[in-house]
Amino acid sequence: MWHFRLWTVQDVAVFLSITLYMCRFAGAISIYSPQRSLTRSVLEDVFFSVDFNCSGNPTIQWTFMSGLVSRDIGTWQPRLYTNITVDYKSRVKTFENGSMGLSDLRLQDAGYYVVTVTDPAGSSKDVGFVLKVNEVLFEDLQYLSISALALAFVASLLMLAMWLLHKACRKIKAWRRRKQMPENDATELQPL
Repeated sequence: MWHFRLWTVQDVAVFLSITLYMCRFAGAISIYSPQRSLTRSVLEDVFFSVDFNCSGNPTIQWTFMSGLVSRDIGTWQPRLYTNITVDYKSRVKTFENGSMGLSDLRLQDAGYYVVTVTDPAGSSKDVGFVLKVNEVLFEDLQYLSISALALAFVASLLMLAMWLLHKACRKIKAWRRRKQMPENDATELQPL
């Protein structure tokens, strides 16, 4: 015969606690980012890749920090609204998965970027990115290329001048030899 055991109040309390904990854990926010340290050059674009799991429609907020400066970049809810600050309006592209693209980089864009994902219940999680912006000295590169072209042109002119002088020198030597030679080939024989 089968014996069924009824649950006690303690068993029910433990079961409910574990169930509530698992439900809360299942609704937790998780953020994934393949690369958190990025290096780009001035005037290039950068893409901060993010993917998150969250229950409900979350709010995504991006913030920039460098030294003592902290600026909001923008806040948006996928498929509902997008609010980008005036400083970044023309350079930021937002994505529903939380990712952000920043174009036309400047030296001042180097720093720490933080994305914060907040679920409708109010819990949030954030992930940071480090962006290094390298300066490209276009003026120096142009000066170097123009200088190299000018030096190559001068070198080719010098080589042409040396070739022409060599040809002229050979012609002058041949002319002098002909001038020193007697006019007729008849030579007098002298007795020995």
